Order: sequence, then structure tokens, then C-alpha cells
Amino acid sequence: MFSLKLERIVTKFLNHKIVLVIAESCTGGLVSKTFTDIPGSSAWFDSGFITYSNNSKINLLKVNLNTLEKFGAVSQEIANEMALGAEANSNANFSIAITGIAGPSGGTKSKPVGTIFISFVYQKKIIHQYRLNLSGNREEIRAGTLNFIISELDKLTFNIQI
Repeated sequence: MFSLKLERIVTKFLNHKIVLVIAESCTGGLVSKTFTDIPGSSAWFDSGFITYSNNSKINLLKVNLNTLEKFGAVSQEIANEMALGAEANSNANFSIAITGIAGPSGGTKSKPVGTIFISFVYQKKIIHQYRLNLSGNREEIRAGTLNFIISELDKLTFNIQI
């Protein structure tokens, strides 16, 4: 099932001239690795940013320090800025950004372990935003995030004018 979804996603990207960039924090490169494991991915995958620290988010993706201070690194606002920054600092026209708390520590009452924020940006516009509340250990939370992204990409259509 997983490979069939990935095959459909790749076909969709190629047919619609989608070039992907990914900005990852809590997944630590897992999403980029999964996509670049596919033979021929250089035809539709531009780059991946692993921006684990706040400084890397600021320096590489141009995330605004004020946004970080106001909302925290684990927030929809930061996921959105990461996705917009990744697209702006690459040769891609579609970006995915992920930030969250994979655990086992780092959670709070308002953002417990398993809180994940994802943003999809297409041609400089935020098209989808997600907040996930996953459970499990660190590996399960990262894998759940990857599975969610693949499922959403499989459903996504680029036939609409955005």
C-alpha cells in the first residue's frame, strides 16, 4: 500500500511539474529520506532542510525571530514560515514543513508529546495546514507523521487553480 501511494504521488508530481522541497524539524530527515529513496527522485525532489534548532530555522529558512518568540518553535505559524522559507530558498514550487514534539520529553500541557504541525505550500501560497496529536514513542510519532504526509499527498490534487 505504501509503495502504491508513493508511486501515485510521483506520477502526480511529474504530470504537474511539481518540484518538492521539505523542511523538517522533529522528523529529522525521515520524510526527505523516504522520498529520495525512490529511484529517479531527482526529477521532482529539489532539497531538504533539517532545521532542528531555532537558529537553523532563522538562518536557513528565514523564520522570523518574533514569530518564534511569540508562538514557539512547535506551532502552526512556524510550520507555515518554514514551508514558505523552504520554497523561497530552493528551486521548488511545492514545500512541506514539519515541526513538533516527538518525545519522549519536551511536551507541555498545551503541546504534549505527539503534537505535530505541518504546512503545505504550493507556488508561495499556504494550501493546507495540519495539527496532529499522535501517540506512541519517538519512532512511532515520526513514522505516524510520515504516514500522514504520504496519505495527504496521495489525496492532493494540483488540477485546481490555487
